[in-house]
Amino acid sequence: MKLSGSYEFDAAPEKVWQTLTDPDSLCACIPGCENMESLGNNEYTAIVTIAMGPIRSKFDAKVKMVDLKPYESYSLVIEGNGPSGFVRGESQVRLTENNGKTTVDVESDTSSGGLLARVGQRMIESFARNMMDRFFTCLQQSVK
Repeated sequence: MKLSGSYEFDAAPEKVWQTLTDPDSLCACIPGCENMESLGNNEYTAIVTIAMGPIRSKFDAKVKMVDLKPYESYSLVIEGNGPSGFVRGESQVRLTENNGKTTVDVESDTSSGGLLARVGQRMIESFARNMMDRFFTCLQQSVK
């Protein structure tokens, strides 16, 4: 499933970059994130609880930031496994400065399997869009 979004931050790219790459900020803004720990080399483990319709499941996730170009772009690779299935995804994140503000453009490609994908097939795209919007809205507020 492909998903994209564009979010404007009322801050310079340096400040936005700092927030987008800070594990504490990320954990605070990822809906359902209970814990995030650094493994070093821009790689993290996280525990995330997802509730989608009748399905509620805890996922053990690995998050890795790659191809980092400070204040400009990076890719985010995510793999999560839980009792209700798996989620895999990659997102390209680009920052563009515009008169002291920063636009963050995101393009994601994800896949899921197991019970989560079978039961939530019709809901999964709107659920993913909602999660992405909630995440970036939270980050926008934390940058202020």
